[in-house]
Amino acid sequence: MVKTAQDIILKPVITEASMEDLRAGKYTFKVALTANKIEIKDAVEEIFGVKVASVHTMRVRGRFRRMGRNEGTTPAWKKAIVTLAEGSKTIAFFDGMI
Repeated sequence: MVKTAQDIILKPVITEASMEDLRAGKYTFKVALTANKIEIKDAVEEIFGVKVASVHTMRVRGRFRRMGRNEGTTPAWKKAIVTLAEGSKTIAFFDGMI
C-alpha cells in the first residue's frame, strides 16, 4: 500500500510546550503509527516545501479515562518533532502562533 504525505502527517500538535519549540525551529505533528522517520521527513518536505534537518519520534500511550461507571483508554498515537535545517523557510501555518 502506497502512503501519501497526507496519510503520514495527520495534524499539528498545538500545546504550550510545542509553541515554545517554534522559536528553535522545531515543529510538532501527530503522525501515523506505522510511519518511520524517513517517511515523516519526506512528507513534511513535500507538504510544506521546507528542508528538514532531523526528526524525533515518540509513541504516546493512551490514558485511562472514566465517564461515570464506564471506563476505558484513549487511543495511543505517535508524535514527531521535526527540526528544520538552517536557512530553511518557516512553515506558514505556524507563523501567527509564535
